[in-house]
Amino acid sequence: MSISEEALQKIVQSVMENVERELDGREGIAHQTTSSPIIPKKMKAISLTGNSSSTLNQRDDDGVFTNVNEAVEQSVKAQATFVKNISLDGRTKVLQAIKDVVLREKRDLSERVVQETGLGSIEDKVLKHELVVAKTPGVEDLRTEAMSGDNGLTIVEDAPYGVIVAVTPVTNPTTTIVNNGLSMIAAGNSVVFNVHPSSKLVCGHLVRVINRAIVDAGGPANLISMIEEPTLETLKELAAHPKVRLLVGTGGQGLVRSLLQSGKKAIGAGAGNPPVIVDETANLEQAAKSIILGASFDHNILCIAEKEVFVLKEVADDLIYQFLQHDAYVLNRDELEKVMNLVLIEDRLDKNASPGCSLQTKKTYHISKEWIGQSANKILQKIGIRKENARLLLCEVDFEHPFVQLEQMMPVLPIVRVDSFEEAVDKAVSAEHGNRHTAVIHSKNVDRMSTFARAIETTIFVKNASSLAGVGFGGEGYTTMTIAGPTGEGVTSARSFTRKRRCVLAEGGFRIIG
Repeated sequence: MSISEEALQKIVQSVMENVERELDGREGIAHQTTSSPIIPKKMKAISLTGNSSSTLNQRDDDGVFTNVNEAVEQSVKAQATFVKNISLDGRTKVLQAIKDVVLREKRDLSERVVQETGLGSIEDKVLKHELVVAKTPGVEDLRTEAMSGDNGLTIVEDAPYGVIVAVTPVTNPTTTIVNNGLSMIAAGNSVVFNVHPSSKLVCGHLVRVINRAIVDAGGPANLISMIEEPTLETLKELAAHPKVRLLVGTGGQGLVRSLLQSGKKAIGAGAGNPPVIVDETANLEQAAKSIILGASFDHNILCIAEKEVFVLKEVADDLIYQFLQHDAYVLNRDELEKVMNLVLIEDRLDKNASPGCSLQTKKTYHISKEWIGQSANKILQKIGIRKENARLLLCEVDFEHPFVQLEQMMPVLPIVRVDSFEEAVDKAVSAEHGNRHTAVIHSKNVDRMSTFARAIETTIFVKNASSLAGVGFGGEGYTTMTIAGPTGEGVTSARSFTRKRRCVLAEGGFRIIG
């Protein structure tokens, strides 16, 4: 069937008008545990013509479903076809096709994420897309163990679960789909994503693009799929579906708890509040540069990012001097108060509680969603300070300050002076709140490194580098967007999404004695 250019333009115009009407009704900003985004009213037009791999795929097998049961059934079909008909070499070809298309679309995807979610930096998101493509392992991550002896041969291999349901955060929506998707299908699974609602448009676009690449590489359609209108209800339906074998969640502690209550095997990546210790033996210039890199990257919305610094008092002034040499801005007392009034919201007391006359109730706060993932320059501008090159805002505070105790997810880094290394460790462990996520130390004292590592017990522990090194950005090792501290899998990869299968070949059957 042919269609005129004029008719095609009318279709395009109609689609864009529908998109803008949907976007006009949105308010608020969300992070990975909330769901009310500010979405700009003007979105980049999505081409419906041409040969670009960005072309919106309108086919029935594009991986985006309105119905939960249909999504799971198609995922079951895709996974069965994949493991039956696609060899390990074929899997590698499919994985490479995904990587190639993500690299081609990395800037467009990054721009779409920032447009839709309002969070983070386009340039840093480009780097994140490059990272997950370059450092997500594939089938080479799978292991086979063999045991042989008089009684035969036993092989233990990494086998797929089948259909996985995965939840993605608004902080890393597309990179989590890419990273999880590559790992899960490398292991022989299919996956249905229930993405954060604040990123559903860009995620839908990505899933369509990936499906086109998979099919073109000889793989089955719907190997990676998602629910078009993701909600808590669709997540409950997916989690309860009898054909779903594994649940994976990247987000807040509430999400992890809900998945663990499903009764199914669950892998959960929770929140973090990573502390940094800087002692008197550290290379202070290197420490300052590394901390700024990690704490300012993507405006501090990564869960591994440095959130608070504990520095020994004898080198505190020198460390702050080094920060100032590398595009950090130190807030004075008045400026800090203005920033606190801007980005912190005081929790309301129970309206039925009696405040009392003699006892002052301790105030608690949460971070304003409006300022999560915003730039240091934007925060400064809002409080009346014009500075073009500020990457990170620093403030000297005491240990009880809300910026120390909260996972602020913005480029505001509190610094706490301590009298001893032992005090630094105690305060760092307390501020991390038992998340066991990420911690960083800058020191030349190996004993102190070991002491802090044993005390903090985090999944990722970085020494004398940016926190980003913990996921392979400027450090050795593979990367992940799902750091499963709460459920114990740690830095996840293809192997994390497999079950152990034992195959036994008995040599000549059982030997009869007697």
